[in-house]
Amino acid sequence: MRRIAISVALSTMTLSLAGCGVLNATGDSSDASPTKGNDVTVGLLLPETANTRYAKFDYPIIKHKIADLTRNRGRVEYANAAASVSKQAQQMRQMVADKVDVILLDAVDSHAIAGEVKKAKDAGIPVIAYDRLSEGPIDAYISFDNELVGEVQARTLLEALGSNVDTSDKVVMVNGSLTDPNAKQFKQGALSELTGKVTIAEKYDTKDWKPENATSEMTDAINKIGKDNIAAVYSANDGMAAGVIKALKAAGVTDMPPITGQDAELDGVQRIVAGEQYMTVYKSYPAEAEAAAQMAVAKVQGRDIQFDALTQDRVDSPTNKAIPAQLVTVTALTKKNVKDTVIADGIYKISDICTPKYKAACAAIGLK
Repeated sequence: MRRIAISVALSTMTLSLAGCGVLNATGDSSDASPTKGNDVTVGLLLPETANTRYAKFDYPIIKHKIADLTRNRGRVEYANAAASVSKQAQQMRQMVADKVDVILLDAVDSHAIAGEVKKAKDAGIPVIAYDRLSEGPIDAYISFDNELVGEVQARTLLEALGSNVDTSDKVVMVNGSLTDPNAKQFKQGALSELTGKVTIAEKYDTKDWKPENATSEMTDAINKIGKDNIAAVYSANDGMAAGVIKALKAAGVTDMPPITGQDAELDGVQRIVAGEQYMTVYKSYPAEAEAAAQMAVAKVQGRDIQFDALTQDRVDSPTNKAIPAQLVTVTALTKKNVKDTVIADGIYKISDICTPKYKAACAAIGLK
């Protein structure tokens, strides 16, 4: 996919969108198309439950924003595929049968779902790819700048290794699922930073992003390389980072090498505070989810100017070119900026992070 990086900082991105009337625009049938007012039904298809973000952030934020945009007349028809390709296909067919007005699709398998995307399109239902770029005739795409995610992970990992980083330093890569196009982009971004600076001693593509699979892969890497010869671990997300740490602990490692993550899950942030995980990538789910809701409403209400304002980037999928898109930037979260990221944005409270188990670690970094 051709990537167009956004240069705006995360802290100013939401403000700039709000300033041009995008994030805080409100729905109103007075400027909607004659054929569709505020009685909008948005189908929301999310991919899995292993990552807690979908239930805790994406769905409730989208649901709330749809209600806000439509004066509480719009609704969200929600389904989660629990990592099943066939289940998601069935869920999408059901939404087409139910004649929803627009579908926000976060695909389990971006290639396998292409046929269902075409069926929806043939039925006159626009499909917006959410978080993962789906194949087929989608109308738009919104996600984070995925190659930048990998670049940020890798750069932060190299910083953790310090000025003496050497090409002989062995790094294990625990990448995401091959069925997720984002995983390929994360990997590409990471390799663009790591190649030539360290040795990728072992690398894995983790089926379904499952932590238990990451544990098995890391155990295999330890057996091949030796626990004392691993300088760092690139883990594509926080759930797999937990699996990596489990394997290292089982091997007797007490002083963890730098380990990356993504999604700023609560337990991931707590591991960072405790010094077990070095970093995670913080992505503003409210910014992504609210913009997706606005795209959906603007699309079915014929608000072309607003829709175009929300989709000023262009990306290519294996089946379609120059897809209207919005790519949201990201931030590296380490011990140094917990307050300035997830706490400042209201994702977590200090009390959420600094439970009794982590009270001393929080105090040590001034988090109290």
